[in-house]
Amino acid sequence: MNNLSINTWTLLAAATTGAVLTYLGMFFLGNGEMADMPSEREPIYWVAPMDANYTRDKPGKSPMGMDLIPVYADGGSENSEVGTISISPEVVNNLGVRTVTANYRELDSKISTVGYVQYDEDLLVHIHPRVEGWIEKLHVKAAGDPVEKDQPLYEIYSPALVNAQEEFLLALDRNNQRLIKAAEDRLKALQLPLEAIKNLRETKKVAQRITFYAPQSGVLDNLNIREGFFVKPGTTLMSIGKLDQVWVEAEVFARQASLVRVGLPVTMTLSYLPGKNWQGKIDYVYPTLNAMTRTVKVRLRFDNSDRLLKPNMFAQVIIHASSDTSLLMIPKEAVIRSGRGERVVLVMGKGRFKSVDVEIGRYDDEFAEILYGLDQGDEVVSSAQFLLDSESSKTSDFMRMNYAVNNEIGKNISDYTATVDGVVNSIMLAHRMINISRGAIEKWNRDPAVLDFLVADNVSLDSLHEGMSVRFTFEINDGDFVITDILSSSMNNQ
Repeated sequence: MNNLSINTWTLLAAATTGAVLTYLGMFFLGNGEMADMPSEREPIYWVAPMDANYTRDKPGKSPMGMDLIPVYADGGSENSEVGTISISPEVVNNLGVRTVTANYRELDSKISTVGYVQYDEDLLVHIHPRVEGWIEKLHVKAAGDPVEKDQPLYEIYSPALVNAQEEFLLALDRNNQRLIKAAEDRLKALQLPLEAIKNLRETKKVAQRITFYAPQSGVLDNLNIREGFFVKPGTTLMSIGKLDQVWVEAEVFARQASLVRVGLPVTMTLSYLPGKNWQGKIDYVYPTLNAMTRTVKVRLRFDNSDRLLKPNMFAQVIIHASSDTSLLMIPKEAVIRSGRGERVVLVMGKGRFKSVDVEIGRYDDEFAEILYGLDQGDEVVSSAQFLLDSESSKTSDFMRMNYAVNNEIGKNISDYTATVDGVVNSIMLAHRMINISRGAIEKWNRDPAVLDFLVADNVSLDSLHEGMSVRFTFEINDGDFVITDILSSSMNNQ
């Protein structure tokens, strides 16, 4: 026998062995136990071996001349639930599927934003004149200069102040206490320094230029005058701010506004001073929303005894916001986001998975809150979930198409409903879903099967429990099996 014959027989033997192993794999599980044979298995479509996009509704050849491969609803029996896929343990392991459990925990959000250092406006003093006049001498020269309390700021000549002094001297000459009191009160109302009033009483001489002094220590800001300026009431001459404490104004997005409140701790860093952190707190949350940026402004307060923080510095801010109650949460990596909303891949057990819709609430760096769609203890996929979700969605779409187009049951509304006995295996309240081992349906020529049924909103689940024998009516609605009425078998027999 030549080498060509030997090679041919070797290839045939290998092919035969592979076929036998494949055939046996349909009957045995990975642990060596005999698997149940699928009954009445019917493909929902056929696909080309080398092109997953080439599908047909009946057997045939692909454009490359290869036989089309049948694809079933979920790789299992024809009665598999819509959207549920079954995967062998070996494939699950090869895909690297990891799962996590939905549990209650406190939300520890860190809101990162930016802000600007400002004067503490509670300690900021604006200086205005109460009379018209001319600035004769300016004792401070530039914004940013430090000033001390009672330090001279400026000298002003004002006809109104001159007249007020003369009225006071006239009242003193007449020794009329009522006039003296009225004239002195007017001088005080015009902010004439007490030292100037005392000197006027003693010397009886009118001062043409009055010196005004700093009301507090701090830093000069907003200096708007120079010598020779004409000023009048309402003119802002200058401001004096303290830097022992500073404000930082930051903004948070509207969706984060519910997380911030007065008193929350804040950490701040500045690129000007790398490696140094400041610890402060939220002092005030502004009550309005910026219509342009859709943000809410918050005010932060920081101690600045070392004077390192200077107004108008740019800062990076982290607000440490935590929820007061525990929330149902899963890792963010388990959530699949799309234009249609958020989904997760739910672990149904025994190698079954299904993509379900959820609503996401608040979230932090690692976890996302689940508003509805999951219960505590539900297991979801956190790795390879995109592949499983895609396969689950594809299965759902083809099952619905199968029921809509290839309608074996009939075209009358009554043909889409059936009443049958069964036993409740499990109840998933969050999804309003029940797993039931149902009996045969003679009018549809269906054998007994184990299926997941959705439950209509008007049907109560309170009296149901696992192991209960029930008699129920369900309908096929857009490819889903929906229970519209369910009773305990014992109640039905009474």
